[in-house]
Parts: sequence; C-alpha cells; structure tokens
Amino acid sequence: MSSSKKSHFLGKSGINEYADFVMMTDSIVGRVMAELKKQGIEKNTLIIFTSDNGFAPAAGLKELENFGHHPSYQYRGTKYDIFEGGHRVPFIMKWPAVITGRSIRNQTISLADFMATCAEIVGTPLQDNEGEDSYSMYPLMKEVSQGEYKRKDIIHHSGEGIFSIRKGRWKMVFGAGSGGWSYPTTKDLIKQNLPQIQLYDLDRDISETHNVVDLYPLVVKELTALMGKYIDEGRTTSGSLQANDVPVQLTK
Repeated sequence: MSSSKKSHFLGKSGINEYADFVMMTDSIVGRVMAELKKQGIEKNTLIIFTSDNGFAPAAGLKELENFGHHPSYQYRGTKYDIFEGGHRVPFIMKWPAVITGRSIRNQTISLADFMATCAEIVGTPLQDNEGEDSYSMYPLMKEVSQGEYKRKDIIHHSGEGIFSIRKGRWKMVFGAGSGGWSYPTTKDLIKQNLPQIQLYDLDRDISETHNVVDLYPLVVKELTALMGKYIDEGRTTSGSLQANDVPVQLTK
C-alpha cells in the first residue's frame, strides 16, 4: 500500500489509527473482490477472510470502548491470552462455485485445518507426517458432501505457553490465569492462590467467568487423559506416532 493510500485513511475513523486501519482493510478487500469479478474469475476463486488471533490491546482498547466498540465482544481476554477473546476470530469464506452464499456452519474449526483443506481441494493426499493436527474443512464448504469434517476437539496455547483443550461445551485450561496480557497475569498470580486447572462450560458461560473445575471431576479426568493422549502420540489426527518438537508441560 503506497503512502498516499495510507494517508487517505489516517483520521478517517475519528477514533485512532487502529480503527483507521480496519477501515483500510475493508476497502482493500472490496477492491480485491471487485478485481476478481472484473477478471471473470470470481465464481471459482476461494476467498478467506480471517485473523490469526484475537484483538491486541496495544491497538487502543480504552479509546475503542469509549466509542462503544468492544473488539472482543462478549469473550474474555485478548490476543496472547488463553481465553476465548484471544482465539475466537471471524472466519468468512466465499467460493460461489462451491459454497452457498450466506450459509453458516456451527462447527469449531482451526486455522491449522488450512493444510488438509487445501490438500483435499487440489487432490494431493498428505503424507503421514504432514498436517498431523489438520482436518479438512472441505466437507463444510459443500452443500452436499460425500465426506465428514472430523475435528471433535481443539487445542490452544497462550503466549506464555499455557495449554487448553476444548471438546463440545467444555474448555479446560492447564494453568492459572490468562497465560498472557489480561488479568490475572503471571505477576498477579504471585499474590493469589488460584486453581492450577480451569474448567469452563462454554454453553452456559461463554465469557469464562465461572471456573467449575470442582463440580465436574469426570470431565477434568476425561480431558486430561485426552490431552495426554495427544501429547504422547504427537498428533490429534489418526496415523503413526510422531515426536513433539519440544517437551510439553501442561501445568506450571
């Protein structure tokens, strides 16, 4: 983007440069889509709009909130945290030749699924040691699918290395605090005696305000065993055992 184009958006939002940047991004996406249509390739081009993490507070959270904009919406935390605000992101796909417009899917997906998805689209099978945590989303794109999206759970980790696993309504965090920038941080934990395991029922508590770890010991046992299995096997998909790049510690 040229400096002249950048300056066109400076101050346009009336909030701050981050909001200006969002407006610029929206404009660029529109220009790309317009060009695809102009070139006659819009219908058979896959466009994906998403983000690799949640909102970064350095972009001016207080300023945005003063204007009634809450980037993390109802979700707790921000980028770098283990909480949902650090990991839930918009995910929009457009591919008119395959995807029905305005259709919605409710499955939990991961950006790690890009590898298996692209491999299936182009008809190139992954080797056993490739994309060990990647599931193809291609079945979710098609109105009538011969296959099945096979992801049943999902693993996250925070900027400081705290892991979590989500399966269905349950999300279990293997550590205390946010594991990142939001309260309670690592420094905050020095003054508090918080449980080293967090369990949230996302169906009832999407904002992760109530740690119910003491109420559901069987869920804790199940998810701990599942995480241990994935660590031992070095993968979450089916296949031969793989080695982890570094040792994994679930709690600190």
